Amino acid sequence: MHVVLSLGSNIDREKNIRFALQEIRDQYGDIEVSPIYETSSVGFDGPSFFNLVVGMQSSDPVEDIIGSLQQIETVAGRVRGPKSFDSRILDIDVILYGTENFRPDRNIPRDEIEKYAYVLKPLSDLYPELTYPMTGETFAVMWKAFEMKDQTAFMAEFPLEI
Repeated sequence: MHVVLSLGSNIDREKNIRFALQEIRDQYGDIEVSPIYETSSVGFDGPSFFNLVVGMQSSDPVEDIIGSLQQIETVAGRVRGPKSFDSRILDIDVILYGTENFRPDRNIPRDEIEKYAYVLKPLSDLYPELTYPMTGETFAVMWKAFEMKDQTAFMAEFPLEI
């Protein structure tokens, strides 16, 4: 199954993104990595985030992948609290699990794809011709029509050794 993840951090960003990428690679093998974007915090006043998307192959059930990603977040130091917009040591979400639709139970495909530049821009860079299971539109077409409003997304100065 082709699985796409969204990664973000605004606390010790470089360290935590590098850590997450290494852990994901160690657990799932080859990964594809989008450009990294520096994005404004959304829904709260806080430091800018580094955001990117990662593609991988896995035969694991989606619940197992989510559990594995939450373990990576925990090892990085994330403490789970109430769901809210707040600073994050590390946030990793499954945004696509093939063309499967796990809504409304599991917000996969994630509705953030439609709402936030920090998800859609790196997704459209990495997979411009992949289609969004909810609408059938390509991510390139979705990005072209996207309205930034009060969001920002700039390619980060963040060299990765992949």
